[in-house]
Amino acid sequence: MTTARTTSPQQHAPTDRPAPPAVPPFAVISGAQVQHALKGREREIVDLVEATYRLHGAGQSVNPPSYFLRFPDRPTSRIIALPASLGGQSPIDGLKWISSFPTNVANGIPRASAVLILNDHQTGYPFACLESSIISATRTAASAALAADRLSRGRPRPRSIGFFGTGLIARYIHTFLAGTGWEFDQIALHDLSPDSTAGFRSYLQQSAGSAPSITVHDSAEELVRRSELVVFATIAGRPHVNDASWFDHHPLVLHISLRDLDPEIILNSTNIVDDVEHCLKADTSPHLAEQQSGGRDFLTGTLDDVLTGRVTVPADQTVVFSPFGLGVLDLAVGKHVYDQAARSGQLHVVDDFFHELRRHG
Repeated sequence: MTTARTTSPQQHAPTDRPAPPAVPPFAVISGAQVQHALKGREREIVDLVEATYRLHGAGQSVNPPSYFLRFPDRPTSRIIALPASLGGQSPIDGLKWISSFPTNVANGIPRASAVLILNDHQTGYPFACLESSIISATRTAASAALAADRLSRGRPRPRSIGFFGTGLIARYIHTFLAGTGWEFDQIALHDLSPDSTAGFRSYLQQSAGSAPSITVHDSAEELVRRSELVVFATIAGRPHVNDASWFDHHPLVLHISLRDLDPEIILNSTNIVDDVEHCLKADTSPHLAEQQSGGRDFLTGTLDDVLTGRVTVPADQTVVFSPFGLGVLDLAVGKHVYDQAARSGQLHVVDDFFHELRRHG
């Protein structure tokens, strides 16, 4: 393995006529490199995610349904394939392959692990494999921060936030909110794991800057009722929040984990999703709401509809953002990381990765 190649596989020297396509070099980008490329760039990544949503909304993407690999002997675990293609000025194709094994946490290792494969748009050859649990958490948090900003316009900006679930995704979301200018007077926490809550609280105390009040709630109801912005970041497989009266104060809800809210709560809220067809699948809360109501009228629109002004979000209703998570976001963030590594001369290229290149030997 060598470290070299500062150009993208799609860049060619200028000639009078286009150069024929060539097999690109194959690079491996580690988690340390990914983190270095993304750390402290929250505003830049939120802007990138917004641009990607706009490309997707304009039809300049291919984002097939995710494929879930499940295991009869491990019912809580799964591995998900997210193929995607993104157009625009720098088109890119690829696949995220992400596993979720909740039992890992008890053994002291993260629940989720992932890789992202980037494919050359011209030849189809894969040209990079990136550690992608950081990319996945980053694009999720950037999407949440973007939604929080755009969906809170027209109402007083929330000063109190509740994190229902205090794992890695909650940490990334807080980092992106803080990195894009959000400040809170009160932060509420609730999790079934005291160790997770204690770890998240320690992170907040070290990073929250203006020293907001941090409260751990044993009661989920109390957390919801006391929070103007509620973040659901759990591993729930089915709805467990069933009382619509908890939301009588009409908070903004980032329903990141998708399966926390009873369909009745969804049906009584203004609902924004990232993609209608993707979100109404796999027994998400909006999917269950569709089955219960017999239609999709409860959906107000997509985040792109809000970004482009096609949809205005009311200030006097509970607003729920339910993002299924689009593979095109992973592609956009992953290509950004790749380009950063290429520009800095830090690509770890695997020599002769593609070896059998002669058709007849």
